[in-house]
Amino acid sequence: MNSYKDLKVWQMAIDLTVDCYQLTRKFPREEVYGLTTQMRRAATSIAANIVEGHGREVTGSFIQFLRISQGSLKELETHMLISHRIGLIDESEFGQMTGKCDEIGRMIRALIRSLQEK
Repeated sequence: MNSYKDLKVWQMAIDLTVDCYQLTRKFPREEVYGLTTQMRRAATSIAANIVEGHGREVTGSFIQFLRISQGSLKELETHMLISHRIGLIDESEFGQMTGKCDEIGRMIRALIRSLQEK
């Protein structure tokens, strides 16, 4: 692996961020400083922490930043659940987004395990 761009989990995190931005565009204006901002920040943080950890070029640091990325993923899932429960996200959108989150979470955990085994 020469570049973080080669990491499938990073690519998927970028796609999730784009999906999050598209999803929150239709949120009401009064949420612009609420759930919209929180969801976008959390989504962006997932990919950003993967890159930051990779860039440190130290396995321990990479693992630490992958764990931070996991935390941001869980934060995004929580904001999506709230958005769903208050009617901002419909059932289909919620299912699609949480499915992507689940897959990314599995990939982050697998990457952490593989790095710990080195």
